[in-house]
Amino acid sequence: MSDIMRPIPFAQLMDWVLTEYQERGSIFGVSKLVRHENGQALPIFAEKIESPYGPAAGPNTQLAQNIIASYAAGARFFELKTVQIMDGEELSKCVAKPCITAGDECYNCEWSTELTVPQAYDEYVKAWFACKLLSKELGLGDPDGFVFNMSVGYDLAGIKSEKVDKYIEGMKDASGSAVWSECMDWALANLGKFQKVDEAYVKAVSPKVSASITESTLHGCPPDEIERIATYLITEKGLNTYVKCNPTLLGYEFAWQRLDSLGFDYIVFDDRHFLEDLQWADAVPMFRRLMALCAERGLEFGVKLTNTFPVDVAAGELPSQEMYMSGRSLFPLTISLARKVAEEFDGKLRISYSGGADLHNIKDLFNAGIWPITMATTILKPGGYQRMSQMGELLMDCGSAPFAGIDVSAVAALADGVEKTELYRKPIKPLPQRKMNKKVPLIDCFSAPCRNGCPIEQDIPAYLMATSQGKYQEALEIITRRNALPFITGTICPHHCADKCMRNYYEESVRIRNVKLQAAQGGYDALLPTLKAEAPVAGKKVAVVGGGPAGLSAAFFLSRAGVDVTVFERKDDLGGIVRHVIPEFRVGKEAIDKDVALCKAYGAKFELGVDVKSAEELKAKGFTHVIFATGAWKPGAAGLDYGEEVNVISFLEQAKKSPESLKLGTDVVVIGGGNTAMDAARAAKRIPGVEHVRLVYRRTKRYMPADEEELALAIADGVEFMELLAPVGVKDGVLTCSVMELGAPDASGRRSPVDTGKTTQIPATAVITAVGEHVEEAPFTNSGVALDKKERPVVDEAMATGVEGVYAVGDARRGPATVVEAIADAAKAAQAIVELELDKYTQRNINADYNKPLSKKGDLCADCDTCADTRCLGCPTVCEVCADVCPNRSNVTVAVPGKRQRQIVHVDGMCNECGNCGTFCPYDSRPYKDKFTLFWSKEDFDNSENEGFLPLEGSKSLVRLDGQTAEYDTADAGCGLPEDIRVLIQTVRSDYSYLVK
Repeated sequence: MSDIMRPIPFAQLMDWVLTEYQERGSIFGVSKLVRHENGQALPIFAEKIESPYGPAAGPNTQLAQNIIASYAAGARFFELKTVQIMDGEELSKCVAKPCITAGDECYNCEWSTELTVPQAYDEYVKAWFACKLLSKELGLGDPDGFVFNMSVGYDLAGIKSEKVDKYIEGMKDASGSAVWSECMDWALANLGKFQKVDEAYVKAVSPKVSASITESTLHGCPPDEIERIATYLITEKGLNTYVKCNPTLLGYEFAWQRLDSLGFDYIVFDDRHFLEDLQWADAVPMFRRLMALCAERGLEFGVKLTNTFPVDVAAGELPSQEMYMSGRSLFPLTISLARKVAEEFDGKLRISYSGGADLHNIKDLFNAGIWPITMATTILKPGGYQRMSQMGELLMDCGSAPFAGIDVSAVAALADGVEKTELYRKPIKPLPQRKMNKKVPLIDCFSAPCRNGCPIEQDIPAYLMATSQGKYQEALEIITRRNALPFITGTICPHHCADKCMRNYYEESVRIRNVKLQAAQGGYDALLPTLKAEAPVAGKKVAVVGGGPAGLSAAFFLSRAGVDVTVFERKDDLGGIVRHVIPEFRVGKEAIDKDVALCKAYGAKFELGVDVKSAEELKAKGFTHVIFATGAWKPGAAGLDYGEEVNVISFLEQAKKSPESLKLGTDVVVIGGGNTAMDAARAAKRIPGVEHVRLVYRRTKRYMPADEEELALAIADGVEFMELLAPVGVKDGVLTCSVMELGAPDASGRRSPVDTGKTTQIPATAVITAVGEHVEEAPFTNSGVALDKKERPVVDEAMATGVEGVYAVGDARRGPATVVEAIADAAKAAQAIVELELDKYTQRNINADYNKPLSKKGDLCADCDTCADTRCLGCPTVCEVCADVCPNRSNVTVAVPGKRQRQIVHVDGMCNECGNCGTFCPYDSRPYKDKFTLFWSKEDFDNSENEGFLPLEGSKSLVRLDGQTAEYDTADAGCGLPEDIRVLIQTVRSDYSYLVK
């Protein structure tokens, strides 16, 4: 099966590490090696650790290469993945795949090693020996400066079983094992590969791999069983012992209130585990007894906080019924339990911490006396193991003092601080779709996902780069190649480009819109005088109806291309909805004026105060093409049963033109949940005499169509949100509403409103309806243009209607839409009329300096507000996200001759199909299924459908491509394979031989 992991022999493991380090300076993809040279190390278990952090028992400590990668990134405490009596194939059959998704908070449905217990033992011993060799040879730190901590479960009988007992004893002393001999024999036979490692050093490597253990228990394990296991590990095995605790110790009421208050109210769980798990009243005396027991024997005792949190699969997150939550949503629970423990035991009970630990809180945890600290979720995200490198530098001066107790007040402050930071608060609305709407290519997959999220496919990385270098005119040139309105879009664009930005998985998106405005402001004065139209185009004369964003953009693109174009606008000024409706506090007059100047720069003509009735009247004047770019000015209605409502467009126009003329009274109600409703509510707050503005919507904020940013701004302005209300009618200053409730979630997790039969009343001296405006259909019907059921013109991909030479763009064809969508439509219509050169700057997306974006991998920005760098990761130059996030290192990067960017090769034998790379691949794809794959055996090749190759004798390979399987001699350029594939295979075999088993 393709999800079966094949452990790597020690010889191949070391060949891989030493070769990669020599050639690339990295170890299993970790290029930011952390070296401990200050001599500091914290004592623990009669051992010592040079840093107080490392990977938790989970996917990042399952295989030897995972542990070695963590060590290279500075980890010095390794909580090895849990072993139990059920293992190997028996366990694998119980684990649904994919089993991990860590897009925001993390969920998993696996719980212990999928290897057999003997295989797991071998992996841990190999990793131990390798880290001993590498610490010395590469100067990474004190060879005795790291600790392996075992984890076993889940009942005493299983722990006492022969194979688990043999595992424990072997970890206490590995000297008699076959794998120890394998490691020792290889090291002694290959001393020539080392400069600092000699025979004496190798023979002195300690076989005492672990003297400590974490007891991991399944949910529902009785307290007396937990104590029996711990007592056995302490008294019979002589091990320093931690007991892993579940967040359920906090109690059901506390847990759901805590999560709900932070926006995680969509996470579904009941009180079952809270009732079945260890209770606080039983835990406290047990821990006191175990503390005393360890003290009698000179051993250390502590608690591990916490296990993952069991929740229901409610929206198809994973192919299971229950899953385990971790990451940032677990931190508020775990730190609360840490506080409870610290207060109960006066800081004397040691806490090993795992539960949302990351760069943002790890130093505070350590300073509070909580260590060691282990993590999984953060290193499953882009940047991967290298996220720990940054922590290593942060905690380099950890000192050498022994555990002296926990600072109870500091832990309390951490717990209290959760409510005060956005780090642990879920956004109001569901996270947007991060993936591009296309499949990953087999090779050459590097791309800029931000461009895919942009309706006009802006050359975003190119202008980010130019702006970061202070080249504002160049940046604005790049922007205006595709964007006619840089000031407006730099101010009010919904910036869905940012939804796709890979930086979201670090801290927050690159502030692309802000950089665009910075470039526009910095480059405008220099660029404007240089704008010249191309050679005149004969035989084409275009009329554009409407001088709003769509019309201005059409004029911009056409006039730049040399087309004779005239814009007809019925109002007395250009700018459309943006000029006349969108409030000044959203976008200022100066920004609009500058964009209008840019659109006039190429020679387009403008006629104001002209109301065009049909395309025919313009064609009669000699125009060959007509583009309708009229806005959605026709009022929508809330459908009140009785009472008067104010149309939102009329209100916003008047509020912008003469706010003092509005008499709204004290209590304004806005009906709607879109961006226009937010504008209206915020504008109403600024009208004299208005005391309260309430926004009524039939769903909750989470399901409002408004952008997250617009919701947040309305909340900040003091708009009151009246959720789950459907308006009925307004009379005598009162709006009567039906009370709704959310029904059961559908397959996507969305919950529809259901009428409860109850009503409520809201003070309403004025009711403004913002429920969707419409297109004025008369110009289209007068022109013979067919309309759809929403009375919008029917157009093709080029924005052409069924009438020869007539087009419809922007709001005119979409209904209320965004400015950037209007620009996109205008460009398509213009492209249909004349050839446009839009891709002039596309190649500037590719950074000439490969190492610059590579150097940003794994580094989080602690304060985005003060960061001078754009934080752009340079995705068109370096993506490699699937390699970052793979805990097993099964997606590797390969430098192929003739290719600027490194290629991705998936190594089947190292993959257990956890699915994590599928979560973060910017494409709508799963790299572990969709990338070209290297197989280690014919069995695995046959049991997979992946396109890939199996190396055979000599230079031959068995290749599956396009559904066909055949043998090829890849040393022969004429073998029949596509050249890119042939060279890739040959490169792996010749330059990356350590990948071939």
